[in-house]
Amino acid sequence: MGQLFKHLKNGNKSAFLAAIVNTIIAIIKGGAYLSTGNVAMFAETMHSLGDAANQFFVFIGSALSKRGATNRFPNGFGRLVNLVLLGAVLIVGIMSFETVKEGFTHIFHPTESTGFAINLAVLGAAVLLEAFVLFKAMKEIMHDAGDTTSGFAVFAKSFGYLPKAKPATKLVFMEDMVATAGGLLAIIAIVIAHYTPFHQAEGIASILIGLMMFFVVGKVFLDNAAGALGEADEEMEDKIGDLVLRDPDVKDVVGVTVIKEGEDLHVELEVEVDPSLTVAQADDIKDRLEEQILLEKGVADVTIEFDEDDGVQQWQEHRKNMNKTEK
Repeated sequence: MGQLFKHLKNGNKSAFLAAIVNTIIAIIKGGAYLSTGNVAMFAETMHSLGDAANQFFVFIGSALSKRGATNRFPNGFGRLVNLVLLGAVLIVGIMSFETVKEGFTHIFHPTESTGFAINLAVLGAAVLLEAFVLFKAMKEIMHDAGDTTSGFAVFAKSFGYLPKAKPATKLVFMEDMVATAGGLLAIIAIVIAHYTPFHQAEGIASILIGLMMFFVVGKVFLDNAAGALGEADEEMEDKIGDLVLRDPDVKDVVGVTVIKEGEDLHVELEVEVDPSLTVAQADDIKDRLEEQILLEKGVADVTIEFDEDDGVQQWQEHRKNMNKTEK
């Protein structure tokens, strides 16, 4: 038990905070739905329940993924967070279906809900809480990227760093972005249904919220399916190749492979050196390269192979071809 709590301390903080906040929000929204029967509030309750469950599992998965390698699992548990996220999206998928189904029911059989003030107050508070969690996730994305920007600029710049964010942080970001937008959409629908005879507005809002949830399900599933299979990080491959080639004893870089496993990067490197070097000299080069590469953010381990210099500059040719392709 003590070992479990030790691992939980290393869990994703954004996911843990989001799980607590969404649990509180789900309880409040659920109470409002039971007292008013508002279908838009039902959609928001299901959304918050799905997010809370999802983010709780993400927190557990991100914590356990940091366990070290064992005899049975020599590659460690880095991909566990991807597997947990693949399972977690099923929960949101079920919630999304129920939300869309309830929305269609309300469109074809509209009913007038009560508790206008209660619904607005609950959704207004929920939007503020969701926006707070979203901002925390944005700041964590900026922190992981090494960007010290603060204030409102975080909102715009965090989107640029999103593709490189940790899987757990990315999920929290996407879910709370949709949750904030969904809350605002529900408020608009409730106002329309209250002041006009168009009570179907709440059903339409429920369907739109459900579809936004489906979008998150699809995006998270695709991202983490790639992570579970072992996705290459091409940007880091190029960065490490250029870094290694600057070493005076490295004649050429034959190849670099960087595999993402959860939040960790595993590097395999093959370089060419002077064939006249002694074993001791080659070992010094290996230690020096490992030390430099391990300083890169996220790199967990490095495997280096040596080959004799053939006089052909493969890495420079590779980079030229890459630059031409980008242009």
